[in-house]
Amino acid sequence: MIRTLMLLCIVTALSLASDHLIAPIPNHLDVDPHKAELGKKLFFDTRLSVDNSIACVSCHHLTEGGDDNLPVSFGVHGHKGTRNAPTVYNAVFDFRQFWDGRAKDLQEQARGPIENPVEMAHHFDRLIPLLQTTDYAPRFQAIYPDGITPTNIANALAEYEKTLITPNAPFDRYLRGDKEAISPQAKVGYTLFKTKGCILCHQGMNIGGSMYNKFGIFVESNLTDMGRFAVTHKERDRFFFKVPSLRNIDKTAPYFHDGHETSLRKAVLTMSEYQLGRKMTQADVDAILAFLHTLDGQLPEGIMPQ
Repeated sequence: MIRTLMLLCIVTALSLASDHLIAPIPNHLDVDPHKAELGKKLFFDTRLSVDNSIACVSCHHLTEGGDDNLPVSFGVHGHKGTRNAPTVYNAVFDFRQFWDGRAKDLQEQARGPIENPVEMAHHFDRLIPLLQTTDYAPRFQAIYPDGITPTNIANALAEYEKTLITPNAPFDRYLRGDKEAISPQAKVGYTLFKTKGCILCHQGMNIGGSMYNKFGIFVESNLTDMGRFAVTHKERDRFFFKVPSLRNIDKTAPYFHDGHETSLRKAVLTMSEYQLGRKMTQADVDAILAFLHTLDGQLPEGIMPQ
């Protein structure tokens, strides 16, 4: 009861200022075009994996939601991962990377999959000599004085990922003053999103990605994945995960860190029960879903290699 009352007080306070908690995505970010073009080439290159079987794009399909729509991804030799691949779209706006936040930014994140034995399973000390024999050598040298290095590979990939933003969603236009950009039902859904308490965690430019939270606040989750605890080994971080972005959420099923939920409707109901300690009516869920559909932004142009 005390937790519920505290939640209601917080929700009430946030609701009064909630229009300032979510910001529209900018229409573009400043990037180095030469680095971004090099990063794009790397993003689609299967040579970053030890057996030339997968590339970054294998788990982050850019013509859809920026993920792979699988519960968990598969790496080289059919190795099965343990967590759902997050979308690469708008990842630049997240305060940390990976579900457990172990990477501080895109550049640090980009290094991880290349040497992860379950993902690309390569090693930079073997990858770099291989790339030195290709047209990557002069291209890196033209941009980076020290040529091909692990840091420069990650830097180029991160610069490209900064171009992977999806601005001008109907809700962004609504936030900028176009009150007809979303439907009346979506407006009701946005109000419920605030008053029910969803905005407690899903806020900021990415409507998520700005904090950690425990999965299973009001209902025990029975998770085997310890979340951030595996990184920090601090008891307070047990079952804590980075709150995911809700942008383009209807394109990124299945949901949650383990991808166990295929239905967005059921995901909303689970969050309401487990995180907010609330039950929602069908009408409430319908309205919130209408709001969530307004978060689909425009895919960047020229996302596929020539």
